Amino acid sequence: MPISLYAAVVPSWIQILEAARLWLVAAESAGLSDREIVDARLIEDMLPLSYQVKSMVVHSVGAIEGVRAGVFSPDASPLPGSVGALRERLADARTELERIEELEVDAFIGRAMRFQSDRHSVEFRAEDFLLSFSQPNFFFHATTAYDLLRMQGVPIGKADFLGSPRARGVETQETGDP
Repeated sequence: MPISLYAAVVPSWIQILEAARLWLVAAESAGLSDREIVDARLIEDMLPLSYQVKSMVVHSVGAIEGVRAGVFSPDASPLPGSVGALRERLADARTELERIEELEVDAFIGRAMRFQSDRHSVEFRAEDFLLSFSQPNFFFHATTAYDLLRMQGVPIGKADFLGSPRARGVETQETGDP
C-alpha cells in the first residue's frame, strides 16, 4: 500500500523532535551545565550539540519552508546558547510541524526546488529533496545529538531515542518534563 509523502516524513520528525526535547530535560536533570551540554563534541573539529539540535529543526521545519519557497539554503543564524533555547526551538518546530496539513505536503510531489549554498546548487523534485536529503540529514543530526548526550553520561537509552512510536493498539506512557 502506498503511503503519502507527509506520512513518510512529518510524523517521524515530530516523534524525534519531542524525544530530543526530553533528552535535553534528562541532561539538565543529570546535573550538566548549559556549557557542557550545548558545547559537547566528540572531537575538536566537530560542530557542537547546539548545532546538531539546530540542524534537526533546519532539516524538518526548514525543509518544508524550503520546498514551499522553492529553494533551501543552509541556515547561518547563530547557534542557540542555552539548553532552554534548544528545548524551545525543538518545541516550536514540533508545533509548526503539527500545523502542516497532509494535503499540502502531498501536493509538493513533482514540484521543482533547489538546494542553494555559496558553493553548490542542486536541483531536486520536492519529494527527492525531502526523502534523500533532508530526512537523512535530520536523522544524522538527531543521532549525533543523542550520542553526544550519552557521551556526557546522560542516562538515556534506545527507548528514549525513539520517543513515543505511533503504535496501534498499544498504550504508551508520556514521560513529560520531570
